[in-house]
Amino acid sequence: MLTFPKHCWKISIVSEPIRILGVDPGSRVTGFGIIDAEPQRARCVVFGCVKTRGQDFAARLKEIHKAIRSLVSEHRPAEMAIERVFVHRNPDSALKLGQARAAALCATFDANITIHEYAAREIKLAIVGSGNATKEQVQHMVSALLVLDEKPESDAADALAAAICHAHMHFSRDAWNVAAAFGGRIR
Repeated sequence: MLTFPKHCWKISIVSEPIRILGVDPGSRVTGFGIIDAEPQRARCVVFGCVKTRGQDFAARLKEIHKAIRSLVSEHRPAEMAIERVFVHRNPDSALKLGQARAAALCATFDANITIHEYAAREIKLAIVGSGNATKEQVQHMVSALLVLDEKPESDAADALAAAICHAHMHFSRDAWNVAAAFGGRIR
């Protein structure tokens, strides 16, 4: 339980809004979503997918880099949330996914964006309440949380979910920091 001294009870926690870019990397389809987040709400700015074409892998990575760089230039997010690479069965797929992820990350370096990484299970847990949530459940919750008129494609929904997950973590950290600054303690 978090407690504050009586003289601090009337202090409200005020955090600045933050613009977050979420990315769900993939060598064929990379989902993206940008939200403006505050402690109690988030608003979707833009979402979509970078769908790469052709067999030339380097050209596909270049498309991802160019698209994310353009998004960063146009919308100027302060932070980025990106899914960590998970190796399940196919190491070659994991390597390609890691390279697509790197292309997206490198696109943000000139903008000096703070990067945060989350495991897929961590994102699903924050959005749906279960680390084993299906793509459809993530799509549904993202649509509901952001009050979207249209259901985003699953890759875009995953990217928005990463951004929402980071917003939760960001504002939770702010609340803990305020509590610590005012002598709050946990029992």
